[in-house]
Amino acid sequence: MTQTSEDVTWLTQEAYTKLKEELAYLSGPAREEVTAKIAAAREEGDLRENGGYHAAKEEQGKQELRIRQLTQLLEKAKVGEAPTSTDGAVAPGMVVTIAFDGDESDTMTFLLASREYASADVETYSPQSPLGSGVIGHKVGEDAEYELPNGKKASVTILKAEPYNG
Repeated sequence: MTQTSEDVTWLTQEAYTKLKEELAYLSGPAREEVTAKIAAAREEGDLRENGGYHAAKEEQGKQELRIRQLTQLLEKAKVGEAPTSTDGAVAPGMVVTIAFDGDESDTMTFLLASREYASADVETYSPQSPLGSGVIGHKVGEDAEYELPNGKKASVTILKAEPYNG
């Protein structure tokens, strides 16, 4: 099976290492800790009214979900640096400014990247999101279309696309 560009998540080496460390912690020590909490709560008796037991089981479920998310993300990850120069085409790792329906007074700027890149400085959209997949490959000045949740199409004009300097 070959991966398309939409299947790939681009990560810097630093982000990849951080996520691998998180996965190793969650799969090892954190998993043992929550198992111990469940065992301790089970010792308290009646599980139907045991708040500690139910809280520990919920924590375990959230932890296992994060392990699955990280595993899938890292399986699809390509390690490299965000683009440093561009031919003007929108690509993951870029800060993009768009105008809705060509109206330059109605604009939005966002980082096109996975949420692991998310920054408080700029909103982040995934390359797999409807907007993200709609603008990828388009150049500054071009119009791009994407599908809204209600099934209708929306049009945007690419005003700017620059490498993210996080």
